Amino acid sequence: MSAAALQPLSVAEVLAERIRTRSARVGVIGLGYVGCPLAVEFARAGFAVTGIDVQEGKVAGINSGQSHIQDVPASRVRDLVKKKKLRATTDFSVIAELDAISICVPTPLRKTKDPDMSYIIAACEELAKYTHPGMLIVLESTTYPGTTEEVLLPLLETADLRVGRDIFLCFSPERVDPGNPNFQTVNIPKVVGGITPECTEMGALFYAQALQTVVPVSSSQVAEMVKLLENTFRMINIGLANEIAMMCDRMGINVWEVIDAAATKPFGFMPFYPGPGLGGHCIPIDPFYLSWKSRQAGIEARFIDLAGYINGQMPHFVLDKIQGALNEQSKPLRNSHVHILGVAYKRDIDDVRESPALDIIHVLSQRGARVTYSDPRVRRLQLDAGGEYFAEEPLAACSRADCVVIVTDHSEFDYAAIVDQSKLIVDTRNALKRFSSSKIVRL
Repeated sequence: MSAAALQPLSVAEVLAERIRTRSARVGVIGLGYVGCPLAVEFARAGFAVTGIDVQEGKVAGINSGQSHIQDVPASRVRDLVKKKKLRATTDFSVIAELDAISICVPTPLRKTKDPDMSYIIAACEELAKYTHPGMLIVLESTTYPGTTEEVLLPLLETADLRVGRDIFLCFSPERVDPGNPNFQTVNIPKVVGGITPECTEMGALFYAQALQTVVPVSSSQVAEMVKLLENTFRMINIGLANEIAMMCDRMGINVWEVIDAAATKPFGFMPFYPGPGLGGHCIPIDPFYLSWKSRQAGIEARFIDLAGYINGQMPHFVLDKIQGALNEQSKPLRNSHVHILGVAYKRDIDDVRESPALDIIHVLSQRGARVTYSDPRVRRLQLDAGGEYFAEEPLAACSRADCVVIVTDHSEFDYAAIVDQSKLIVDTRNALKRFSSSKIVRL
């Protein structure tokens, strides 16, 4: 036997072998819209997966075979729990038993538009208590370029745990699109960049076991910037579409017809559509991480700030459309009954995070309107500014309302019946494109 054959395997070789044979024990910190689908995919790939979350309700639900995420069928969770491939806990000490950890915690903005790192730091402080040689750690939470190296690395690396030798640290941006029937966690290409080349190699190997396509990049900063570019691109182009919509409204031009006609060009144009405002967990937030970071480097992110301002004005533009439509019928906004159709941030999902409907309801209430709503996927709505609402049956509510506002164009709505039953409709999504009626006011 050669001397090389007698050499003990390195920490990296042992971990890589455990990943390849799918005997590595996987953990996911944060079981929300990102973490829960990720945990399920690794469990489906044959790994034993432990989800860690501070919310006892989520943990209990998963352990009883339930799903709190629309895109994850409860039957799939039940099957994986029954096969002992998936479990959940609130106890961070289980990290001591795990080989690979993905961090999928929230990264909101503060009111001052600067990043709130508290969830990441709290998760990493718990993680640091149990970090051991032969562990892969991947941050998936969207954040500013440099977070993995500037925040996680100092918390996790010690004299006895060197990154790239004993532990492996990467960033891999989540790209979840809730409600997308074609692209979900398993088939969305997975970008991954590590602190060292060895880290990148380990992270790419890990994701390749469960996901269809892995895209390694040269560093964690590149991977962090990728996600911000993607969502900044979308946010700025939506801002342009919204500004064009306001221009067209002033000039009496149908903006939807303009965009549809422009979209027939086979090159050099990609259609983006206006709406009542931006919603969701990425597009209204992520670009401001880049804006904040660029200001630290002495660069003003003017496109981002301008697009953010335009998109932020859209709920007020919708309010003006509602008020103008009521005025045409000799009705004041105050004491008028305005019924909102759809409060989720986009069609056919149940997520209300950053939904423009919340701002629209708030400003309508401030102006003295009586507001109700219907949404087949959101049965109860609690506003941060105060006020609790419960979903009503749409057709009955539309028939009673002075003005109906389509904010989210769910496919469950019977639009023909809505047009028939309503006295006045403000359509912010072009949901009534096929209808022609004097009672319809379009964005």
